[in-house]
Amino acid sequence: MRGRVMLDDQAHGSDIAIDLPNDSAGRRRTSIYQPEQAGLIFPEMPEFASHAEAREYRKQHLVAACRAFALHGFDYGFAGHLTIRDPERPELYWTNPMCVHFSQVRMSNLILADHKGDVVEGRYAINRAGFVLHAAVHDEYPDVMAMCHAHTTYGTAWCATGRPLDMISQDAAAFYDSHAVIGASAGAVAVEKASGLSVAQQIGRNRGVLHQNHGLLTCSRHSIDDAAFWFIALERACQQQLLVEATGIKPQLLSEKTARYSREHVGSDYIGWLHFQTLYSHIAATQPDMFQ
Repeated sequence: MRGRVMLDDQAHGSDIAIDLPNDSAGRRRTSIYQPEQAGLIFPEMPEFASHAEAREYRKQHLVAACRAFALHGFDYGFAGHLTIRDPERPELYWTNPMCVHFSQVRMSNLILADHKGDVVEGRYAINRAGFVLHAAVHDEYPDVMAMCHAHTTYGTAWCATGRPLDMISQDAAAFYDSHAVIGASAGAVAVEKASGLSVAQQIGRNRGVLHQNHGLLTCSRHSIDDAAFWFIALERACQQQLLVEATGIKPQLLSEKTARYSREHVGSDYIGWLHFQTLYSHIAATQPDMFQ
C-alpha cells in the first residue's frame, strides 16, 4: 500500500502531495528518510501520556539546543536566547537564563516566563532582548512553538548586506521561499517592545529571518529541535554564501524547480527535528550534567 502524505508548504500555505509506500509492517511513512524496512533503529516522534511528560521532553531538548549552540560557537556574552512553549500553559515559555553560558544551561536553571517578561518559575533573570523579540513573536503567532536567536559571526556578517540567500546549494534550498530579510529596527538593540513587534509582524511563516545589521532568527511550529537545527543550518548557509562571494565568481544557482523540490524533501519541520536527533544523542551521551 502507498499513502499520500501532505507536506505543509510554508511559503504559500498549500499542500504538496508526496506518494510514499508504507513500511514493511504497513505503517504510514511521512518522509522519504523513514526506512521502508520495519524494525530498524530509527528516531521516532514521541507521544506523551501527560503534560508533565511533554514538559520534561521539551525542557531536555531546549537544554540540548543551548548546548548545541555552545558546540557551534554561537556564544557571545549574554546575547542569544532560545524559547519553547509550555505544553500545558502555552501562554508561558521556557527559556535559557540570563548571563549563563550556553554550555552551562541545564534543566535546573531554565526559567519559565510570561509574555510580560515576568519570571513565573526559576531563580534567574530573563534576557530583556530575548523577552522583547520572542514574546512578540509568540504573541503574534500562537502556533509558533519555538524560536532561536544568537549573535553569530557569519549570520551577522551576511545580514549586513540586506540580501536574502542565493540558492547555491541543497542546504540553502531548505530556505527557498521560506526566509526573509527584515529591515525594521535594523541594528537597534531590541530592548523596546516596538522593536519586537516590528519583527514579529513581518516574520510571518518564514523558517528563517535575516534581521538586517543584527543577525539570524528561526522559528518553528513543530519543536525546539526543528528551530535549533535550522538556525545552525542558516548560519552555515550564510557562511557558504560569504565564501562564494569572496571568490568573485558568479555561482551557478539552482533552478526554481530544483530548489522547491529540495525544500519539500529536505527542508521540512520533520527533517529539522530528525537532523537534531543526531546532536541530541551526542550531547546527552557526552554531557549528562545537562539533566541536572
